[in-house]
Order: sequence, then structure tokens, then C-alpha cells
Amino acid sequence: MKFSNIFTADGFQNFAARLGLGAGSQNDQSSYAFDFLSRDRLKLEAMYRSSWIVGQVVDVVAEDMTREGINIRGLEDPKDAELIQSKLDELEIWNEITNVIKWGRLYGGAIAVMLIDGQNVSTPLNIDSVGKDSFKGLMVLDRWLVQPTLQDLVSEYGPDFGKPKYYDVIADSLGLSNQRIHYSRVIRFDGVDLPYWQRVAENLWGQSVIERLLDRLIAFDSTTTGIAQLVYKAHLRTYKVKGLRSIIAAGGKALEGLVKQIEHIRLWQSNEGMTLMDSEDEFQTHTYSFAGLDAVLLQFGQQLSGASQIPLVRLFGQSPSGMNATGESDLSNYYDNINQQQERRMRTGLGKLLRIVSLSTLGKPLPNSFTFDFASLWQIDDVQKADIATKVTDAVCKAEEQGLISTQAAMKELRQSSEITGIYSNITDADIEAADDEVPKPRENYDDGENPPHTEPSKKGGEEVRTAAA
Repeated sequence: MKFSNIFTADGFQNFAARLGLGAGSQNDQSSYAFDFLSRDRLKLEAMYRSSWIVGQVVDVVAEDMTREGINIRGLEDPKDAELIQSKLDELEIWNEITNVIKWGRLYGGAIAVMLIDGQNVSTPLNIDSVGKDSFKGLMVLDRWLVQPTLQDLVSEYGPDFGKPKYYDVIADSLGLSNQRIHYSRVIRFDGVDLPYWQRVAENLWGQSVIERLLDRLIAFDSTTTGIAQLVYKAHLRTYKVKGLRSIIAAGGKALEGLVKQIEHIRLWQSNEGMTLMDSEDEFQTHTYSFAGLDAVLLQFGQQLSGASQIPLVRLFGQSPSGMNATGESDLSNYYDNINQQQERRMRTGLGKLLRIVSLSTLGKPLPNSFTFDFASLWQIDDVQKADIATKVTDAVCKAEEQGLISTQAAMKELRQSSEITGIYSNITDADIEAADDEVPKPRENYDDGENPPHTEPSKKGGEEVRTAAA
């Protein structure tokens, strides 16, 4: 069977008017081509250093993904969560994760190597072998500082299946020079995910986020620069002189006199000055109108916002315009997108990192009940915090009164809520330790049917105990 080439075009065509693709209009010549900006490291770095918009596109998302950190849940002792958070701050883990996301977005890929004292980075990581105080932090290496082993890929089924098994550090790296790093010891971030053959063409890395918005960026910067140039021509003045060509051609005294006259006009032409000229000369002013240019610039800015998936209020720091416009809906959608990227790109690597931090900091593995969630980027005001604090307090106290939790557990819950409400943060470990750790009988189970018996602290054997008052 013989197949012939079949040309397909837009569904609507009008050959008489040359409308639609394939109808013979100039639009038929439109096409798309590869830019491969992700392969031009120097150009990307020049853009990042010189263009504030490129800097915003790269930095804003990375900083927002790590700005509020995480909330740790399910640990046996709330103090353990505080110790882990403190260790993350001490080792500047969030700063390094921000950097690996930044360089992954700028270059198309980057890795963060987990530095564990006494272990060879070229060997597979056995988390159970991590000793006390052995985790020393992260080291970020972008795609131009490492060479992935393209012929030696991960063959074990899992999230890393098909990815490079090792990363060889080039000689001029700041650290781990000429060393081979096993994939299990890295947290990897790619820019824009690519289809298979394009990923192969990029040495199994992703694409820079700048590559997709390059044409819109050039259009925006060209428009901005063009408008800036127009400012110099916003107020033009013309001076007509009879026989000007002859004066210039003759030169000498006549030309010197003309130049001297123009200098006097410029000198005395002010709000209170007067312009003197020959009765046959003519002076005119021309003012340029900038009407409509702001709308054009806004349209290009909106296209950049859409291409980068960052709202105008966050990308440009620009207040939204229009009736009843607050920008809250834009930020809400943006924060939802940030949370989606956190869950998709950070959860697996961060979960492994927290297991290592627990063994190194606490000397014990995380319990099965452990979980974490990314803290919300949405900031609540003092009134909302007070309302949440009231509801949390009522719920915790009611649970204690109903005999569901002990006073110790109630105090732990209240202190943990301080991450959101800002109150109860002064509840100390000593306060919690001194509280009753036994779950009280529910209120309705007491003999009087109304209130639990009042308890007073008393001392017995040097320890504080609770006794029922008569």
C-alpha cells in the first residue's frame, strides 16, 4: 500500500479572502523553532545578573517554596520537632534548598548533595547507618558542575528509575572535586520537565524556565526601552531661519552670529525669560503624547506573568487595577500552585532528608506516625489569629474535660498551636512535665453529675501530687 503526504490546515479557510492556514496568506509562513537557550550557560548567567525580571522569575518561586518551611506532626515529644527545626536552621538547610531550586530553574537542573561525616559519597546511602551528629548539611551543585553517567542509569524500580546512577563532579567545583556521587545521596531539582528525546538531548536534565518566556521578555524590554527613549523627544522645539542653508554654507561671521543667537535664546528661554528673534524667523514647540503606551506595556507584563505563572502583584510588586480588585484571588491561585510544586518536587527528597536529620540530631528514627506538611504562605492578621486561638483553646479544653486527653497532652497541643496563633509559645517543658499526665474522668462520670472535684497540689515524698479537696 502506498501512502502519500497529507497536508492538514486550520478547520476554517476562505481562499478568496486568504483566511485560515493554507489559504495563501502571510500567516502560512508562521512556524516555531528550537531556541536551546538552556545550553547557553553564559547567556543565562548574563540575563540573571542584568535583568531584574529574570531574577524575579528564577528567585520568587524558589523563595516562596521554602519561605515558611514545614509543620512537623506525629512525633512522640513536641520537643523533638523543635530540635529538628532548630537543626535545619543551624545547618541553613532551607537556604540550600532555595539555592538548588533557583539553579534548577535557571539552568534546567541542579542537585543538593547530603553531606554525612565518615561516609563515601560514591556508595549507596544506607539511612540506618547515619550516626549521631554525622549530618553536616547540603552542598548545591548545578548541572554545569556535574556530569551525569548517561550510560549507567538506575535500574531499580522506583521514582529514580531511568535517571543517572552517578554524578561526576568536574575538577573546578568548589567542593567534592573529581568525586563520583551516588544518586541516593542527592536531592535533584529540574527546571521544566521535557519529553523523552528532548531530555536525552539535554543530558537527562530539564529545561530552563527562561527559555519559554524569552520572546515575551524581549518584547517587554524592547517596549520599556522604546518608551524610555521617547522621553528624550517628549518636548521638541524647532526654529526656522530664513536663508539658513546660505548662512551655513558661507560660514564665518554669519554662522558665528547665528550660533550666538541660538545660545542666547537657550539662555533666556525660561518661565520669566523672553525669546528674541528676527521678524521673519519662526519658533515652534512640539509635544509628544504618551497616551496608550501604558496599556501596551501592561499587556506585555501580563504575558510575562502568564508565561512565568507568577501574578503581577508578586512578579512586579504592582497593585492590581480595576473595580474591587485586591489581588487576593491571584495570590490564592499562585499559592495553590506553589503548594502543588512543593508536593510534587520537594516531598520525596525532603522526607528522606528529615529521616537523616532525625537520626543525626535525635539519635533515633522517625516514628511511623510521623508526617509533615508545608506551612501555608497565606499570612493571617492578628484578629484572625486571635479567633483561631480561641477556637483551638475551646476545643483542647473541651477534649480534656471529656476525658479524651490529659492535661499534659492539652498543654502540648496548645504550645504546638503557637506556630499559627503566636500565643502559648511560653509553655515550657517544665510546665508540661509538672502537669498531670493521666487522662481525667469525663465530667458526666463524676458523682455530683456536674463538675469534677477540685484538686489542690500537695507534696508527698518530695514530689508534687494531686489530692481531691473535701
